[in-house]
Amino acid sequence: MPRYLKSDLLCLLTATIWGFAFVAQRVGMDHVGPFTFNGIRFLLGALVLVPFIRRNRGRSARQPARHFPGSQRKLLFYGSLAGLALFGGASLQQVGLVYTTAGNAGFITGLYVVLVPIMGLLWGQRTNAGTWLGALMAAIGLYLLSIKSGFTISFGDFLELLGALLWAAHIHLIGWMSPKTDALPLAFVQFMVCALASLATAVGVETASVARIAAASTAILYGGVLSVGVAYTLQVVAQRDAHPAHAAILLCLESVFAAVGGWLVLDEVMAGRAMIGCVLMLAGMLVSQLYGLVTHRSQSNT
Repeated sequence: MPRYLKSDLLCLLTATIWGFAFVAQRVGMDHVGPFTFNGIRFLLGALVLVPFIRRNRGRSARQPARHFPGSQRKLLFYGSLAGLALFGGASLQQVGLVYTTAGNAGFITGLYVVLVPIMGLLWGQRTNAGTWLGALMAAIGLYLLSIKSGFTISFGDFLELLGALLWAAHIHLIGWMSPKTDALPLAFVQFMVCALASLATAVGVETASVARIAAASTAILYGGVLSVGVAYTLQVVAQRDAHPAHAAILLCLESVFAAVGGWLVLDEVMAGRAMIGCVLMLAGMLVSQLYGLVTHRSQSNT
């Protein structure tokens, strides 16, 4: 199988896992609270990374290692910052799912794709016309999906929108940190920080039992092992050889799979207005991602 085709299939699989994770997150909260769910989920995700970290250390012992000055202190500091941002985004997403559908949560969370380049303007990063066109399309789509009569937005959708802002901030943090430390240990530390912060919050505001956790175990395992641990690793592997445009399109399909999963598993149905909004939001995400790639390629060919 050609390497690019394998990468495209891995990107598609990653988007599918992430999309259906919204369904697992809703199902899990039939039994446990959002902070308990996230705490166990990210703890499992961190543990999934341990074999990969050990394997990489074994390879490093046989090869010249990359040197990061003060690497352990940096790793803990960067991982803690990223973990707190992850805790904020994941908490808002998970609590929002108590009040909104998996499909709405998937599409609104996906707005981080549009928000990342706009947020980058705050520290001097350049953007292009595609970012603004994509943002306009996404904003109109969000209006059709979530804004009700009286220009109000549901509480769940509002939490998901706040979460999208934190997901965008998290991506910028990772982009700043990743060249300064090893990726997998950084992911492990951030997952552990997010897990511990979630569990500490759960102890204060939720009531959980072994029986409830056992009842939610399938959803927790999906959210932790597949969505956090496996899908993260698949994304890293896939994007080594994937064409950037292909990866952008396929990973954006996460929101579509969230809606499909909500329809298949949870019997969620979108009204016509909401479906038009979702189409516009997805189109905005794709325009935001692909415009720069297409214009750069055309300029390179002239």
